[in-house]
Amino acid sequence: MKTIGLIGGMSWESTVVYYQLLNRLTREQCGGLHSAQLLLWSFDFATIEALQASNNWPAATEEMIRAARRLEQGGAQCIVICTNTMHKMAKEVSDSVTIPLIHIADATASAIKAANVKKPLLLATRYTMEQDFYKGHLESKHDIHVSIPDESERTIVHDIIYDELCQGVIKDTSRRKYQNIVQRAVDSGADGVIFGCTEVGLLLSANDVPVTSFDTTLLHAGAALKFAI
Repeated sequence: MKTIGLIGGMSWESTVVYYQLLNRLTREQCGGLHSAQLLLWSFDFATIEALQASNNWPAATEEMIRAARRLEQGGAQCIVICTNTMHKMAKEVSDSVTIPLIHIADATASAIKAANVKKPLLLATRYTMEQDFYKGHLESKHDIHVSIPDESERTIVHDIIYDELCQGVIKDTSRRKYQNIVQRAVDSGADGVIFGCTEVGLLLSANDVPVTSFDTTLLHAGAALKFAI
């Protein structure tokens, strides 16, 4: 098994899910006492969030590059960025190392195509919903066009991620808010929903929405394990 290098801690709440998924999937596929061979670089998320909020993406990119290089030097044979938002600098991170980067949007696109979903809704941080690095990747690389919530709904989605989910707070009221946003999108023609932040799956499950859902954390972990085994 190849060693998977995880860049995590953004937030650690979802990084825990990656760790659990990779080990459970390895046991399911390999049996017995097998578990995933992993290296983890975990950030202090307060540092990264401050760079995001101040729009200091160049400094955030440098932090990500340093993390990827540390993992490669430690023996990692691929890089997994355990967050959708920080795929904003995926190209720079990939170019900084000699090992492959497993892109979360590629894993998501494969599942969307397999499900024959044509107009998925994207639920994510404001950065991921509003900037082009994620939506543009799905469109240019995979010809998948996503919709996003309106301005007020994007604020709700973003604030719940940072103020609650990243801090381990799960509220039924917030779940209902997300469900209402999804339902309005479905009423407007959406036929799927992307859990486009690795924390969204902490709040919503496939059973909580009326259309096919794509949990990017699960899909990303699966793609990393497929490469590693």
